[in-house]
Amino acid sequence: MDWLERASKLRQWSRDGVRAPHKPLLLLYALARFQADSEDGLRYSAVEADLKQLLAEYGPARGTSPAYPFHHLVSDDMWEVRTDRGPGSPGTGVRELRASGATGRLSPDLRVALGREPSLLGRMARVLLDLHFPPSLHQDLCEAVGLELELAETDSLAAPERRRRDPRMRDVVLTAYEYQCAFCGYDGMLGTMPVGLEAAHVRWWAFDGPDDVDNGLCLCSLHHKLFDKGVLGIGDGHRVLVSQRFVGRSPAAREHVTSLAGRPLIGPQPGVRPIATAHRSWHLSQVFRGAPRPSTT
Repeated sequence: MDWLERASKLRQWSRDGVRAPHKPLLLLYALARFQADSEDGLRYSAVEADLKQLLAEYGPARGTSPAYPFHHLVSDDMWEVRTDRGPGSPGTGVRELRASGATGRLSPDLRVALGREPSLLGRMARVLLDLHFPPSLHQDLCEAVGLELELAETDSLAAPERRRRDPRMRDVVLTAYEYQCAFCGYDGMLGTMPVGLEAAHVRWWAFDGPDDVDNGLCLCSLHHKLFDKGVLGIGDGHRVLVSQRFVGRSPAAREHVTSLAGRPLIGPQPGVRPIATAHRSWHLSQVFRGAPRPSTT
């Protein structure tokens, strides 16, 4: 039984290039939950809000209900639904799914296969990401569903002692900084969803950086990349540092990068812990490149 082939051939409505990533999103979410707890079932009433947000942020512009993939994924033999009355989905009616205690989970055969071959989880996730979403969204989507992709592609289920990321980190950090980039103030929204805003770790996760608000920054995609590359840093007084090694001659480079030197961070909002000195110091010594430019303010 080739699970990768099944993942690549999900039955989806399709016409004239119209996107229908509803099943892939649900399956990614289910794989992430299985990675965190292989015995956990997904009660519809408990996960409905998560699935609705995933569809709003990563699905097509037209609105749809998470009830549709929750019910229809059963037909692909990778998903099962049970209610308080026994096995079988009650259909796509939201009220019935809620009232009947409908609970979905990966099919028994797939759960056995994932337990036998832990890296299968990561390979299935990679197939779903590659077939349905551009590479620029892969990391954001993994964070949104709580999937540790790199860990999943190796031996995720065989190493329960490994730390796991907190899927709430993004929401906590973006809320703390009131949905605007701490460096430039960018606050773009697409409808009600932030777009181009990310939760950055100051001390990297791979080097024991915690998923705490005092180790996080809300940054736009550009400044997140530059922060992780060492172009930008945070100095005393929580002011922005810009590396002297950075060269940008265009007005855009001056406006978006070099002019930040010396600016105070925007946020976090009152009552939220600012970046811890230890994490800021780690970034300065391990990531920031060269000496900082003089302040332009």
